[in-house]
Amino acid sequence: MTAPVLELKKIAKVYHVKQGLFGKSKPLKAVNDVSLTLNKGEVLGLVGESGCGKSTLAKILLGLEAPTEGQVLVEGAQIAGQDRLALARRIQPIFQDPYSSLNPRKTIADIVSLPLRVHGIGDAASRAKQVRETLELVGLPARVLNTYPSQMSGGQRQRVAIARALIMHPEIVICDEPTSALDVSVQSQILNLLNELREEFGLTYLFISHDLAVVEHLATRVAVMYLGRIVEEAQAADLFEAPRHPYSRALLNSVLTPDPSQGVPDTQLGAAYPNPIAPPSGCHFHPRCPLATDHCKNKAPRPVLRKGGHVECHLHDPDSPMYSADFTA
Repeated sequence: MTAPVLELKKIAKVYHVKQGLFGKSKPLKAVNDVSLTLNKGEVLGLVGESGCGKSTLAKILLGLEAPTEGQVLVEGAQIAGQDRLALARRIQPIFQDPYSSLNPRKTIADIVSLPLRVHGIGDAASRAKQVRETLELVGLPARVLNTYPSQMSGGQRQRVAIARALIMHPEIVICDEPTSALDVSVQSQILNLLNELREEFGLTYLFISHDLAVVEHLATRVAVMYLGRIVEEAQAADLFEAPRHPYSRALLNSVLTPDPSQGVPDTQLGAAYPNPIAPPSGCHFHPRCPLATDHCKNKAPRPVLRKGGHVECHLHDPDSPMYSADFTA
């Protein structure tokens, strides 16, 4: 059996945060026991509120942060201890804000060719040819080669960032909110471009976003993250049709509708996000869950296997006194 392109095994990342000038440092679990697999050609959408640990997980996958516990494997080989340049050939990022991720003092030709120069690939002529071909691939004409990021629109800058990520022909692309800084009309163009490139080159995406409409458009599987944990994982079609975790349901209910008469949706999650330094007891979601009971407050749920993934909720656990066949239907 072919090994997954990317595999996370019980990843945890703990920071020690000092509260106040004279306060003691306390542990903050940004990522808590996360296990995921990503097969070739898949798009795994990772969704959740800001602060849930999505970007920390992306940094771990890119080798920018070392996990406190657990392993990250690319085609069965641990990335820990691997040469950074070798890892960069296989995994590349596309960041949220294209203006911040592009050097404003460099031309587009310099920005896109930088990975080739760092890796010592080709001579000046072959690099220039490859840059032109890659820019054409993402829908940019050769005339932008000598322009600067400030002279381009947001959508054009993000196309440059995509070209820079793809010029090394990576196997995996980590897309960290790649469309959230763009206008809605431009978002659809970038999403369609990413989908076309995936199909043409067999790319594998980890697509991080808080926008469920964007994830539904692109993802083949979805993992829902809450307070550092994956609380639900399922095939995209299954999750959007029948989400199992109460938090997943709340996220779907929060999507704005084009009908102004519907008003702003009430997710019933409240305005406050729990303190990750002092997470709630039992199920971390229980203070915001409309279905929570004392059992949720006292006992953490275990992952329960379901078709295409798992869910962490007492309502889905046959061994739990809260198990509900009606809710799991």
